[in-house]
Amino acid sequence: MTRGWQATLERYRKRYQSEGQEMGQLTFRDIDIEVLGTDHAVVRGRFELVRKKDRPSGLFTLLFKRLPAGWRIVHDHTRAERPVLLP
Repeated sequence: MTRGWQATLERYRKRYQSEGQEMGQLTFRDIDIEVLGTDHAVVRGRFELVRKKDRPSGLFTLLFKRLPAGWRIVHDHTRAERPVLLP
């Protein structure tokens, strides 16, 4: 579990920059947006990440909040399915 902007940034840097992992191409589909009021929304959908060695995919739920700087994700729950390994 990662909390906060700085912790998320550090996790990203460790996984993708220092370990040299491939970023890949991320796509989304089956997106459903539920507005919960003037300042909140829930977004649900499916993701797929295409990389040379695998294709992780799964479901996500995002909670958005409107802040003075604009809409921001304040909660992300992502559940990956078993990745498809490529030869």
